[in-house]
Amino acid sequence: MHDKPSVSDLNFTIPHPRTMGAINWRGMWELYLKEVRRFWKVLFQTVLAPVITGMMFLLVMVFAFGRGSTIVAGYPFEDFLVPGLVIMTMIQNAFANTSSSILVSKVQGNIVDVLMPPLSAMELTLAWTLGGVTRGLIVGLVAGVVMMSFAEFHLHHLGFIIFHAVAGCLFMSMAGILTAVWADKFDHMAAVTNFIVTPLTFLSGTFYTIDRLPEWAQFMAHYNPFFYNIDGFRYGFLGQDSSQPLIGLVVMIAVNIAIFVWTYLVVRSGYKLKA
Repeated sequence: MHDKPSVSDLNFTIPHPRTMGAINWRGMWELYLKEVRRFWKVLFQTVLAPVITGMMFLLVMVFAFGRGSTIVAGYPFEDFLVPGLVIMTMIQNAFANTSSSILVSKVQGNIVDVLMPPLSAMELTLAWTLGGVTRGLIVGLVAGVVMMSFAEFHLHHLGFIIFHAVAGCLFMSMAGILTAVWADKFDHMAAVTNFIVTPLTFLSGTFYTIDRLPEWAQFMAHYNPFFYNIDGFRYGFLGQDSSQPLIGLVVMIAVNIAIFVWTYLVVRSGYKLKA
C-alpha cells in the first residue's frame, strides 16, 4: 500500500486575496467600461439617432428663417445655431446615459450586481458619471462634424469649447444619476426630462440670444446653469456671448462641485438603491 501524500508533499499555491489599495481602480474601470459598452452596442439608438434629431432641428430652423438671409449676433443664423444644437445634444445624452442605465437596473432588479462588488460610493459615482460624459462627448463630436457641413466653421477659443463640453456633460451625467436614484419607474424619469431638462435647455439661448426675451425672462435665464453652459460653448466658437465668459466658468465649476457632493452623498446613503 502506498502512503497517502501529506500536505507538505502537495505542490500547490494558496491564493491570496487581491489587494486594491485605497481606490479600487480596476473595479471602477470595469464599471466604466460596462457603461460605455452598454451604449456602444446600440450605437444607432444612442449616438446616431440624437445626431439625426439635431440635424432635423438645424434644417427646419434654417429653412424656416432662410439660409444665409438671417443674421444673429453678427453671424449667419446657421453658424450661430450649430454650437447651441451641439452642446444641447451632448448634455441631453449625458443625462440619458446615466439615468437610463441605473433606472433599468433598478427596475430589472440587477442593481445588486453593481452594489455587491467592493466599490465605494465615490467609485460608483465616478464610474457612472464618466460613462455618461463619454457618451455625451462622442455624440457631440459626431454631431459637430455632421452639422458643420451645413455651416461655416469658426474657432475663437478652444479652451472654452473643451471646458464647457466637459463641464456640461459632467453636470448632466450626475443629474441623470440623481434622477434615476429618485425615480421608481420610467414615467418619473420622463417627467424630469420633459418638464425640467428640455425646457431649461430650450429657454437658455440654444436658438437665439437672450436679449430677444422679455426682461423678466432674461433675469430668470441668469439663474439657469444651462444658459452659462450653452453661452460659454458658443463663445468658444464665435466669440459672441450674452454674459461674461469668466462668470460662466465660475458658475459651471460651482454647480459641478455642488452636484457632485450631492450625488456622492445620495449614492453613499443607499437611498432607493439598497432598499
